[in-house]
Amino acid sequence: MMTNTDNSSLCVARRRRRVGIYFLAILALLAVMGAEVFRNVGHWLVREDTLSKADVIVVLSGELPFRAEGAASVFKSGYAPAVWVSRPEGPQQELAALGIHFVGEEEYNREILVQQGVPGAAVRIFPDTIVNTQDEVEEISQDMRREGKHTVIIVTSPQHTRRVKALWRKLVGEDPRVIVRAAWGDRFDADHWWRTTADVLAVVRESMGLLNVWAGLPVKPHLQ
Repeated sequence: MMTNTDNSSLCVARRRRRVGIYFLAILALLAVMGAEVFRNVGHWLVREDTLSKADVIVVLSGELPFRAEGAASVFKSGYAPAVWVSRPEGPQQELAALGIHFVGEEEYNREILVQQGVPGAAVRIFPDTIVNTQDEVEEISQDMRREGKHTVIIVTSPQHTRRVKALWRKLVGEDPRVIVRAAWGDRFDADHWWRTTADVLAVVRESMGLLNVWAGLPVKPHLQ
């Protein structure tokens, strides 16, 4: 015959089992959600705007030749009359000291644009060098305001689009207006980004960059 003490112990044991089951169920749910987030982060990084008429198209530095090819395609579709090209920082001085002429990425982007059908007169390379996307956004917006331009189409890699939008909102706001487009020739595989080191590094870099934007840009592109 069971005593009150036995009944109390049995109830406690049952409650503990229920709590354990609930805890395991929550862990399983979190694991499923985590796996889904992990799988979809590549697609989440891609945030492309609808194309419309603009004053200028800009090719961001990096990922030759895909970004320039994407910009050429937008230009030939008639969305803007000019293409601006970023001038990334390079080893010019170090190579010059060795007597070696350095041809920067911006020159290759110009050649790609012309080869793809953009008139040379429509291509302009920024005079100042940039270190990263923050520098590029600041340079683009400053030049647009100086020249009275109000809308820009920025062409970059798919995984870079969300960060470009976030940076523009943070640093520039709504005027000038930005339209961000992805260069779909880029090799980034949003469906299986974890399969190659290049895509993994891209996802980590973009995610960390977004965290930096959301935190107020405490990590600077270069020493102040």
